Amino acid sequence: MKNFNKLNGLLSLALLSTLSLATIVRADSANELKANYKCGDFQVEVWKNKTSGELTYRSTSYMGNLTLTGGTQQNTEGVRVYKFPQKNYDYWLWQGTLDNPKAGTLEIYQNNRQYKQINCTES
Repeated sequence: MKNFNKLNGLLSLALLSTLSLATIVRADSANELKANYKCGDFQVEVWKNKTSGELTYRSTSYMGNLTLTGGTQQNTEGVRVYKFPQKNYDYWLWQGTLDNPKAGTLEIYQNNRQYKQINCTES
């Protein structure tokens, strides 16, 4: 009976894991990953919804998670920049540099003044 309970528990766990993974894939199947960078303590991703074209900024770190929508994309001097406003803050993710396309920069502005600049590497 113990073995049956263990087997039943393992099968249930495997089924839940599979369903969770399928849900995640299905949720992101409508989105395209445009940028994925490690910026200091932050893991930063920019996603584009394939249907609406809406850009989403996702940042995770030990300090917490941040998700922003309503961003814009611009090409400046051959480098793509994603801009996401939020109240008194603006988050800019520069995708690549002229010297290194796998490098990037995360800039955070507070009240239109640069608050933080972090060098990034492509993940």
